[in-house]
Amino acid sequence: MRKKKEHAGLDLALEAYAKSDFYPFHMPGHKRVPAAAFNPYTVDITEIDGFDNLHAPKGILKEAQERAANLYGAKKTYYLVNGSTCGILAAISAAVSFGGKILMSRNAHKSAFHAAFLRHLSVIYTNPHTTQFGIAGSADSTDIQKKLRENPEIEAVFLTSPTYEGIVSNIAEIAGIVHAHGIPLIVDEAHGAHLGFGEYFPDTAVHLGADVVVQSMHKVLPSLTQTALLHIDPTSVSSKAVERYLDIYETSSPSYVLMGGMERCVRLLEEDGSRLFAEYTKRLQVFYEKAKNLSRIHLLSTEDISSGEVYARDPSKLVIFVGDTDLTGSACYHTLRNTYHLQMEMHAGSYVLGMTSIMDTAEGFDRLYAALEEIDRRAVVLKDKKQAFARQHKELYAPKEKKMELHEAMERQSVCVPLEKAAGKICACTVSLYPPGIPILLPGETIEPGFIKNIRKCIKTGQNLQGIADIINEKIEIVDFETVSCTQNMRVRE
Repeated sequence: MRKKKEHAGLDLALEAYAKSDFYPFHMPGHKRVPAAAFNPYTVDITEIDGFDNLHAPKGILKEAQERAANLYGAKKTYYLVNGSTCGILAAISAAVSFGGKILMSRNAHKSAFHAAFLRHLSVIYTNPHTTQFGIAGSADSTDIQKKLRENPEIEAVFLTSPTYEGIVSNIAEIAGIVHAHGIPLIVDEAHGAHLGFGEYFPDTAVHLGADVVVQSMHKVLPSLTQTALLHIDPTSVSSKAVERYLDIYETSSPSYVLMGGMERCVRLLEEDGSRLFAEYTKRLQVFYEKAKNLSRIHLLSTEDISSGEVYARDPSKLVIFVGDTDLTGSACYHTLRNTYHLQMEMHAGSYVLGMTSIMDTAEGFDRLYAALEEIDRRAVVLKDKKQAFARQHKELYAPKEKKMELHEAMERQSVCVPLEKAAGKICACTVSLYPPGIPILLPGETIEPGFIKNIRKCIKTGQNLQGIADIINEKIEIVDFETVSCTQNMRVRE
């Protein structure tokens, strides 16, 4: 008789992680602490009598969304159970006509580019400022104004604020520029569902003139993964169009477990938000003050950045720089995880990112500081290393030459070639560092020799590179102009 193969299984691995002493400086914002006893199996239902329908709400879900709108000061709010991705797809689809033109920040999440592909949009890019630390800064309002004047046919502007690292743009100023051209401003505020709660944090784009704002509740609030909110001003973007596209992009079987968790989160903020954010602010302030004692590694603070690079910064994001030391972001990340059982959100070439929320404890912050203090003591300072990392980041995210629109490149046949043979060719895939999933090369853009050099550096430093067809053998997909694609064949036959 054959012996049954033993395996851990995802369910058992999750249970083991939950019982471990690993502390989560990562999303979701509930930090694995239930707001109250909530057995998902007992409340997992479908659209039965008395529980409404998310796609045509008339009762309990309509009221829930109205409460969320009231909490944020929005004119109209939609619950999303397919994450901010669903909201971004619906927002862009509703605001820009098929085949139309959009102005988009080049550091947008990949879902925005997916919307451009699906809707066959012509995309004009605006690049954010770059900080001295090599991370993306705020949106460049001067460049936005310039691009809008040069392209009067643009139908909407799409920006990311805050960024993964907590960099916030001057939304009020940009909204004024955009509205002067008679078009809507869409803000991906996925990392900012906590903004506007307390004076310690920048204000939300909902209050600053944005016409559409997409927020991930689960990233920074005590809410379950995939939960998000879509706020709109129906006088700027048609609610009928938004609802049509939500019906397309969002599941027809929305989870009542997720929606129940959203309702609980909104109620918590309504009833106890002031106290929770006041206590959270104190914990963050104590941590930032203690971090000033670190002499080799560095916790990014508002004082480190100039107003020309960054308009404002969200202090909930702990950006830990090791760029002046013998450490890489990857090495620091894995030391924190393996030695100190602190699970961070992500790492890049020169830094580690920790995500915090109102659910983080003083003990968690103390554990992180104690670990950083020990790592700092052992680290060796290396001259000019930070500048090298900053240069690499600037080069990775520098504007690329666009030869084709996204949909044109993606619908053509592609071929996989070695990196050394890809220089000068047109990319057929989306290459990104994940997290956060911001593309460093898009379909339709030219693959430059400098890009290939930096890709190899990313691989060498252990960064999570996605989109390269074969990382081990260093191959990438390029547009194949010699082979006619199936789509092209169909068009010829028509």
